[in-house]
Parts: sequence; structure tokens; C-alpha cells
Amino acid sequence: MKVTGLDKVPKVRMNMDGAKDAFKQIPISSADGTPSFSVRVFTIEPEGHTPYHTHPFEHLNYVIQGHGALVTEDGTERPVQQGDFVLVLPGEKHQYKNMASDQQLVMICAVPKEYE
Repeated sequence: MKVTGLDKVPKVRMNMDGAKDAFKQIPISSADGTPSFSVRVFTIEPEGHTPYHTHPFEHLNYVIQGHGALVTEDGTERPVQQGDFVLVLPGEKHQYKNMASDQQLVMICAVPKEYE
């Protein structure tokens, strides 16, 4: 069993092409013995974003702070805010944008442990 807080987990800048002012933390990982999923937390600074990308696995997101937009495969920007859940299926192109100028967008992202 593991109990931890985000204040104890290193925050690493995302260095992927297309990312701007986005950071990742991994509070639960394969190193902890998780059998299926890893839990990541992304923090996107004001006016920052993740890369516009795709991958071969699903991920489940929950917005814990702020508001922003989820850019879909056809370029549509769908609003997301604190309390929203998002399912991104394998192969769906997507991007998260922080639309605020004064608040972080923070979300939990669960993925298969092989893709943490």
C-alpha cells in the first residue's frame, strides 16, 4: 500500500515538441507495483498547453483545478473545468490548453502502467 501527496512527488517539465509550460508528476507508478494503471498529474500554467498528439492507449482524465479546453481531432475546442471527467480513446488526437491568464489547469491522468 502507498499513500503520498503531490507535494512529495517531483514535478518535471514536459519536454515534448509542442508542449508549453506543462509539468508532469507521477504519484502512482509501475515502480510502486500497480497492476494495471499509473496515475499522473499534469499542471498547465496560464496560457500553456500540452502537445497536440495521439497515442495507442486510452487515458482517463479528471480536472481538479482550473478551466481550459480540450482540442479534439477535428480541431474543435471543448471546454473543460474543475470537476469534469474526460475519456480519450486510443488513437484520438488531442491537446489540453489552459485558457486562464491567472490560474493553473491541473488534472489527473490515469493510463496503463506500460505508458506512464
